[in-house]
Amino acid sequence: MWPGQAIYNGPALDLRAHSGSVACLAIGLDDVFTVQTQGRPVQAARSALIAPRLTHRLVAQSRRMLFCYLDPSSSRTLACERRMTSGDSGLGLAHREERLLIRHAPRPGSVASASSWLDLAAPPAPVQIDARIRDAAARLRAEVHRTVSAEELAAGCGLSTSRFLHLFPAHTGTSFRRYRLWTRMLRVAELTAERRDLTTAATDAGFASPSHFSEAFHRMFGLQPSRLLAAGVTIIDATAT
Repeated sequence: MWPGQAIYNGPALDLRAHSGSVACLAIGLDDVFTVQTQGRPVQAARSALIAPRLTHRLVAQSRRMLFCYLDPSSSRTLACERRMTSGDSGLGLAHREERLLIRHAPRPGSVASASSWLDLAAPPAPVQIDARIRDAAARLRAEVHRTVSAEELAAGCGLSTSRFLHLFPAHTGTSFRRYRLWTRMLRVAELTAERRDLTTAATDAGFASPSHFSEAFHRMFGLQPSRLLAAGVTIIDATAT
């Protein structure tokens, strides 16, 4: 994990239909997978960039999958979009560096290899979003321990609340509420990496109850958090290394 971003490398889990808060680059490390979305043909691929808020189900033929969640307030999402060779803005397919991304998948536990892989998948570029929205997103990540309202951030940007709520998705591709939820999920991961139990981590990250966290997690990732931990996943916070 880095500020606003995360990578999963591990078993292909039986994910239910879900809708992410940020863009996700999915890689089938051993074989193709399919992406099912309403109103679209089923797509088979080794790599796919799935847009925020797109309800989809991913069915893996592969034993292992890699999911890279890209922070929409950085330039990496746009950089990754430009490297998809087919598909559209909702579902990009076939990353230009697909073979290298599969061959050089991050080694479990290695922050350095994950960082190099991220630079290949979505190299950083000059930030092209409104600086006010970028700063608001950074503040959400920094102050995740409390509920920061849209009104508060809009005032800090010198904008009306309605204008702020219009600009936020226009520049990030996701809504203010969905991004705030994403920052809380990352905070749960950070606390779990510190060996906090899941219930305490969810409460400290701003979720009203363990069930609220579990339901939100299922909607965002397509499985219960307990199933993910039962798979033996180790969480590493790259910002702490």
